Amino acid sequence: MSSNSASINYRTLVSQLIEVSKPSIIYLLDFVAISALLIAYLDTNYVTDPANLSLTTIEGFTIVIGLIFAGTFSSAGSAALNCYVDRDIDIKMERTKNRASATGQLPPNITLIYGIIMIVLAAIISTIFLNLLTTGMILLGSFFYVFVYTIWLKRKTTWNIVIGGFAGSAAAFAGWTAITGQLDLVAILMGSLVFIWTPSHFWALALLKDDDYTEAGIPMLPVVVGKVKAAQYTIINTLLLIPFSLVFVLPEFGFGYVYLTISVIFGILLLYSNVKLLQSPNDKKVALTAFKFSSPYLAIIFIALILDVLFRIPIF
Repeated sequence: MSSNSASINYRTLVSQLIEVSKPSIIYLLDFVAISALLIAYLDTNYVTDPANLSLTTIEGFTIVIGLIFAGTFSSAGSAALNCYVDRDIDIKMERTKNRASATGQLPPNITLIYGIIMIVLAAIISTIFLNLLTTGMILLGSFFYVFVYTIWLKRKTTWNIVIGGFAGSAAAFAGWTAITGQLDLVAILMGSLVFIWTPSHFWALALLKDDDYTEAGIPMLPVVVGKVKAAQYTIINTLLLIPFSLVFVLPEFGFGYVYLTISVIFGILLLYSNVKLLQSPNDKKVALTAFKFSSPYLAIIFIALILDVLFRIPIF
């Protein structure tokens, strides 16, 4: 084999491994983790001695970089294992049929080994540069995504994405514990926010791609109960999500008008997109809009928490 051919094959392999790592999920979970870290760091109620733990020092910089690498590797590894397990159904779905893991272009054993290695590396990095509690949170997230969601629930129940959503919660827990060394109530609430957000986000995707899920035999909500009821459940979940997002302004947590204003505005916009979905559950464009808006909604909520710490205007 020529060196040029080997170079091409190497680039192809790297491209395939990046694909099964699901970069969009990595970006979101890393963002949640770093946001939680920043909120804990900026709010002096949670970092015992912030003067001795500046993020501009080597120690602080190491924590941030360690969290990014550990979070990225664990997310990538978990996603690869998901692709390994689901390769038989991915090939049946329009959205995933061209994945290298589904077509066989990326051999299953390579996908499996890559996934395991990435999660192991994540645990090693977290243990060395962060702390054992954060390592536990990272591994808990991987466990829920691979074993609870992918292997146990995905093909068996409409509750798959609801319970499996805890995998996303672990990102908030990991970000918080990386800087504080402990899991505080406000971190649990951040993780719970991700958990409650997850169904509205993925049920919108399921309404958009219901034909895919039907073909693959995956019991996503619209496949089992129909599009109308699925849209109803989606808006009910959003009606739970919006008031829950306001819990941070309670006196115990101290977030103020900056967070309240942003969360209410974007909560109303999210609700509006879900109302449109309820009115037109068979309209793919409406489902796409609801799905696409729900992703930045979560990011905006975490940005609002950060902004509130920086520019706090107390309510109580």
